[in-house]
Amino acid sequence: MLRWFGSPCLVTVWVCFPGWVELNPDSLWTLFVDVVKEAVQVAGIQMHQIAALGLSTQRSTFITWNKKTGKPFHNFISWQDVRAGELTKIWNRSFLMKVIRGISSLLHFFTRSSQFLLASYLSFTTQHISLRLAWILQHITEVEQAIKEDNCCFGTIDTWLLYKLTKGSVYATEYSNAILALLIDFKDTNFTFLLSHNFGSVDAEIFGAPIKITALVADQQAAMFGECCFDVGDLKVTMGTGSFWDVNTGSKVHTSRKGLYPLVGWKIGKEVIYLAEGNASDTGNAIKWAQSLDLFTSADETSKMAHSLVNSGGVCFVPSFSGLQIPVNDPYACTSFMGITPSTTKNHLVRAMLESIAFRNKQLYDTITRDVGIEPTSIRADGGVSKNNFVMQMTSDLTNKTISRPASTDMSCLGAAFLAGLAVGFWNDKEQLKKLIRPDMVFKPQKEPEEYEPAMSNWIKAVQRSLSWYSQTSP
Repeated sequence: MLRWFGSPCLVTVWVCFPGWVELNPDSLWTLFVDVVKEAVQVAGIQMHQIAALGLSTQRSTFITWNKKTGKPFHNFISWQDVRAGELTKIWNRSFLMKVIRGISSLLHFFTRSSQFLLASYLSFTTQHISLRLAWILQHITEVEQAIKEDNCCFGTIDTWLLYKLTKGSVYATEYSNAILALLIDFKDTNFTFLLSHNFGSVDAEIFGAPIKITALVADQQAAMFGECCFDVGDLKVTMGTGSFWDVNTGSKVHTSRKGLYPLVGWKIGKEVIYLAEGNASDTGNAIKWAQSLDLFTSADETSKMAHSLVNSGGVCFVPSFSGLQIPVNDPYACTSFMGITPSTTKNHLVRAMLESIAFRNKQLYDTITRDVGIEPTSIRADGGVSKNNFVMQMTSDLTNKTISRPASTDMSCLGAAFLAGLAVGFWNDKEQLKKLIRPDMVFKPQKEPEEYEPAMSNWIKAVQRSLSWYSQTSP
């Protein structure tokens, strides 16, 4: 989804087969250009007045294209795509991976190196680009041939947009996107193909004036920066398409035994900040799907519908269009409603859906706080679904933590703007940014977490019955 002044412009998602999730690159580019032009027009300024451009992009969504013509070989393969599920399972169980983990564990014993400890727990997921790219190489012969002819470009959305904006003169990525793709080493942050603040300028033909591109950043890291989570232990949840929980681990790369993945948050000068993250893929997706079935007219109605009941009437919803991530880790789990009776109403179904988001939040919160070893005093929330007061209050109750929500929930956009502005001196430092952020609403626990135990236990039972439903994700 692209946004200008808070108004959403939806990018069409293609689901060709079960588990396949794609984006059309031509549609994405056209919409991107239109959004920038319209935003500038609404702001009442001229293109030549723009000091810098910062881009926040969806992570782990990639494409390959012809180096000579710029024509894509296929659609963008989304981060939610699970077509490589079987390949992921094979690799994780392979003898080679067992050897890598075993040797790394041994080397860590002797060296105490965090890098070897990290490698000893190495495990692929379908959200990593590596094996989805391997699937493309196995099934699209054009890509394989182009590689042999040195005529193939590969990139995530940030790389592709940068390439298009500069008319092919800049081919680069940056740390926050490259790390999650498992394309670079965490400790090596000096890459000749990575640029820190200068990504060239937008070709003047596109917007009528050249514009400096001073920041590229992945969406969740951008949201952390936009929320001003600059201190170790700061915790935020972004509830958009999926739910993403991130904690600032400072200069330390966190090694997880529970399936969290370490990220580069941002790099400013010599400072490199790392994060640990866990996610649930289907949050806003599930709400959008329910709306398409006419369970409600607008997402704004759902909180009121849920509050109209004392409970879900025993109905449970499992949000698993893209499988279930940590702590469940099953790419073959199915989305399901369970416990439906003749007396079940739309309101029961909607409440069950919202409860499932809060239950997944509880699972992720417990995993990240126990694994990283933190006890946060509060949580910062953003993303479109954070506007839902029912979900926010229930998450506050389940975690027993105060949750603050900003007036503007599009914090990834603000984070990219902050980084771009710092690069050109529009703001002087991060302390100045902190003064710009004020919570619009604060949710404090109103119930004890134990009060939800019967409902959550029933929901976990529904999750267990939804596991391993699909046997394959290819046609």
